[in-house]
Amino acid sequence: MPPTLIADNFPLTVGEPIVAQRVQGAEAAIALKLPEAGYPFAKVGQRDILLDGATGDGVYTLPVDIGRRARFGDIETTGDLAFDADHVARLARFKHGELYDSRKVDDLRQALVATGLFATVAAEPQPTGESAGDDTEYVTMLVTQQAGPPRTLAASAGYGTGEGIRLEGSWTHRNLLPPEGALIFRGVLGTQEQGIGATLRRSNAGRRDRTFELVAEAKRSDYNAFEAITGRVAARVSYDSTPIWQKKFTYAYGAELIATSEDDYNFTRGVRQRDFYTIFGLTGQIGMDRTDSLLDPTKGYRVTTLIQPEGSLSGQFSPYARTRFDISGYYPVTDDIVIAGRVRVGSILGAARERLAPSRRFYAGGGGSVRGFGYQGLGPRDPNNDPIGGRSVNEAAVEARYRFGNFGVVGFVDAGQVYRGSTPTFSDLRFGAGIGARYYTNFGPMRLDVATPIGRKPGEPWVSVYVSIGQAF
Repeated sequence: MPPTLIADNFPLTVGEPIVAQRVQGAEAAIALKLPEAGYPFAKVGQRDILLDGATGDGVYTLPVDIGRRARFGDIETTGDLAFDADHVARLARFKHGELYDSRKVDDLRQALVATGLFATVAAEPQPTGESAGDDTEYVTMLVTQQAGPPRTLAASAGYGTGEGIRLEGSWTHRNLLPPEGALIFRGVLGTQEQGIGATLRRSNAGRRDRTFELVAEAKRSDYNAFEAITGRVAARVSYDSTPIWQKKFTYAYGAELIATSEDDYNFTRGVRQRDFYTIFGLTGQIGMDRTDSLLDPTKGYRVTTLIQPEGSLSGQFSPYARTRFDISGYYPVTDDIVIAGRVRVGSILGAARERLAPSRRFYAGGGGSVRGFGYQGLGPRDPNNDPIGGRSVNEAAVEARYRFGNFGVVGFVDAGQVYRGSTPTFSDLRFGAGIGARYYTNFGPMRLDVATPIGRKPGEPWVSVYVSIGQAF
């Protein structure tokens, strides 16, 4: 044992008054620190305080049995298993032979709980008596599992001006293909979107927090910009942040095949006509996160870059690339007030707008874009005053967030525009302003925003309302 380990972590000194709270806190600090420093079986005994009534002095004695220092050994599992010891080891952020640290055991326990596969689960060190050298011994991590119900039904709802009501429901078997191989059926029913889909998802695939997905879906979309009937199959690998472990860097890559029938305005013939598009594309995304919270950041910044090379398979192959760059930042003015801002820039290179399926163009406007305007309500329009999208987009937003207890008020100004060319010119920007209410829950804030366009034009809404879960950004 390091000679000053107990002294350095025992915040009591000779000569200070004997205060019950201080004594109890010091004992708790020792009981916590020793397992973090490699002593999983340390025991803090019963204190003894002998007082001298004449002088007021006291003698304080605390027996501490530190036990033998330990290193991580093998992982074993017992009970009603959801998955085996090899997959438990994949979730652990410690390796065989590392000095024991109870914080890494707590992290493993949290990761096991986060899979959603257990009714109860525990991870405890077991002595082996096997020497690990350097006066340490190996301990076996015994994970006791009690598998819980693997099936889940879930539902969510939202509303946005221009989008209408959107209801989504899902059925999930989280461990159909152990370990953590989930099958998900999902359905969407909305005023402007209806669809069904199935997903095979392998969580913690090969390493912790890496996910592999296979997706098949069919949907119908009916927006002012276009009406589409679309089928899609896709494969995706991602390495994402989680509430347990927020990553500084994340990534995703994949491929998708899309078959879609969509209508578009033909300027040559002066009518809307329907075309069939078959599109194959790749996806690459990298992100950097320096914020203090995944769900409700109050300081720091985030940067995300998305690149999607794709092309039409109908007739002669026509390649192009969709690119998008997002950055958001958060600054705490006080403990209760946060200023948040974001910027988005997007561009499509290599194809004229008329060669792009309407659903693959850029649009702006709505609750996740420029509030105050209807969904896809900004940018070029056809003679019927319907949006037709563009090859570039820029957006910006600033929010002042004031939180009091579980409630909050937000004031915001958004700006943005969509352009026909592939380079956003930052001209003719449109602005929306509004106010929002937040109710903070343990899974994120619930959001209600009301906004209006600045310099409203004929046909644009006077007021737009957006209801969803999570901050706008």
